[in-house]
Amino acid sequence: MKADHSKIKRQLAIAKGQIEGIKKMVDEDAYCIDVSNQLMATIALLKSVNEQVVCAHLRHCVHEAKNEAELDEKMNEISLLLKRMDS
Repeated sequence: MKADHSKIKRQLAIAKGQIEGIKKMVDEDAYCIDVSNQLMATIALLKSVNEQVVCAHLRHCVHEAKNEAELDEKMNEISLLLKRMDS
C-alpha cells in the first residue's frame, strides 16, 4: 500500500475508538439519534480513509503499470471497486 501508513493507521485507530464508543452507547441504551450520529461520523471517517487508499493506488500502482495489459488490469480493478463503492 502506497498511502501514508502513519496517517491511515492513526485514522483507523480513531475509527476503532469511535466504534468502541458506539458499542458502549448501545450497551447504555443511548438515544437512537445520538447513536446514529456517531455511526455516520465513523462511516465518514472510514470513507475518507478508503478515498486516501484508492487515490494512492491511482497515483502509484496504476501510474506505475509496466505495460498495457497491467494497466488494463489495474483499471478494471478500479472500475469494479467504484461499482462496489456506489452500492
